Amino acid sequence: MKHIFIINPKSGKNDRTDFIRQQLEKTDFDWEIYNTSAPKDAIRFIREWCGKHSEEVRFYACGGDGTLSEVVNGAAGFANASVSCYPCGSGNDFVKNYGGAEKFLDIEKLCRAENKSIDLIKVNDDIYSVNIVNFGFDAYAVKTMNSVRRKPLIGGNNAYNTGIVAAILKAMKNKAEITVDGKLFFDEKFLLCTVANGQFIGGKYQCAPRASLDDGILDLCLVKPVSVPKFASLIGLYEKGLHLDSEKFRKYICYTRCKTVEIKAPEGFFISVDGEIYEGTDFRLEVVTKALKFGIPE
Repeated sequence: MKHIFIINPKSGKNDRTDFIRQQLEKTDFDWEIYNTSAPKDAIRFIREWCGKHSEEVRFYACGGDGTLSEVVNGAAGFANASVSCYPCGSGNDFVKNYGGAEKFLDIEKLCRAENKSIDLIKVNDDIYSVNIVNFGFDAYAVKTMNSVRRKPLIGGNNAYNTGIVAAILKAMKNKAEITVDGKLFFDEKFLLCTVANGQFIGGKYQCAPRASLDDGILDLCLVKPVSVPKFASLIGLYEKGLHLDSEKFRKYICYTRCKTVEIKAPEGFFISVDGEIYEGTDFRLEVVTKALKFGIPE
């Protein structure tokens, strides 16, 4: 099998290209490295490579969740391609589903990882989410986080908390009509809504504790508007993934499991797809069962 390491040199605090190359040189795998040069470059490179080759290949996303999203969107649909991850970005939410980043940092074990088929969320016609699609409060926080990620003090590991503060000020009440599996689910103002394949978001928040990556089902959790003091009292439960079972949360939660979600919203609306912001007024989300082969180290 061919092993291609897609490295985002701007992800995280340091460019990991030299270190990854040194580790690969100690192995006898058939490998190569590709450094991305611009947003969406990984998608372009992978699609072009797969269009020219039929051999079995695994693409490794070397960066954060944004790099993984690009690699997934490049590889999706190619039967000879699988994906794995060398998590070295500022945010590594997806690998928390498998125990955390540490499990994926041994290059030898990573290259020998067995593939497991996992689901994807298809957004409209041509976008895939491997982890979580969210809108409302969370999406506003992500949009802010992306804009401050590289700024001192408010960026880095504090970027998502900065986003939370900004969202408290501007995104406590949001509007959209949400249809689930063909039936109207919600048509009032809401605080936030997540449509989940994986469980984690924002570095530490277990927003979808019952989600599974290979069950053919999406987990949708909507939180109704609350006051700022009430929000402050509930956020700890949300962070720990206790909100679905908490009596304190019960009257604010609308939760379901489904196959499709349709969103109709006013102008200025946007969603976050694994941290990538997409603006629009109409979105359709659907689960694609076992759509991607993902390499998981022992």
